[in-house]
Amino acid sequence: MILRRAAPALVGLSLLTGPALALDLNALSDAEKAEFGAQVREYLLENPEVILEAIDILEQRNAALEVAADKELVKANTDELFNDGYSWVGGNPEGDITLVEFMDYRCGYCRRAVSEVASLLAEDGNIRFVIKEFPILGEASVLSSRFAVATKHVAGDDAYKQVHDALMEFNGEPNEISLRRISDGLGLDSDAIIAAMDSDQVTDEISRTRALAQRMNISGTPSFVLGTEMLRGFLPAEQMQQIADGVRASRS
Repeated sequence: MILRRAAPALVGLSLLTGPALALDLNALSDAEKAEFGAQVREYLLENPEVILEAIDILEQRNAALEVAADKELVKANTDELFNDGYSWVGGNPEGDITLVEFMDYRCGYCRRAVSEVASLLAEDGNIRFVIKEFPILGEASVLSSRFAVATKHVAGDDAYKQVHDALMEFNGEPNEISLRRISDGLGLDSDAIIAAMDSDQVTDEISRTRALAQRMNISGTPSFVLGTEMLRGFLPAEQMQQIADGVRASRS
């Protein structure tokens, strides 16, 4: 019977190539449908690798769709990502590509990323770096971010970076005493910084970053945007460099 001979080939092709070669089951009689179902089962039991191939193709397609969707998110939020007017900017401010990091001081992977990002910036030399304060791991995270942002408002960018680095290495519980100890140790005006932590300006900055992360579908830290690419999670410097090189190549 034609149906019996064609079933395995049709099944394999339809699983691997998708709707284009899908069989119209509505055109079959009940008997033909039953026979076809039996043939499908027999074929898959004899050739289980077809299922694995189909899953691989589906995962590749989904990954490609996610990458495309992330690129659109970056494009739609370019100004707020790269030039919001309040986030700290380092690396090479005139670099040809920008790396944005959404981070949390209590995040272990964010702490691991510090040395990787520093290595990337030093080795490449042409990357602009933007830090986004995105406290999502509880009140201790929020308190640390408020302290860092308040430092920037009170004492400027250099002081912010010093406090940022200190908080990334700090293993204690953030509170007024411990945070004051950090700023005192850096020779900063601790009273002014502590007083500014609950200011509307600090609250607005953190709120705006939260809103941006929500629009970008970012729910974890660290999360990066490198040029046009979204990097969801920790990556070593070598991989980020490869991505940066790819972004640059796509422009030429």
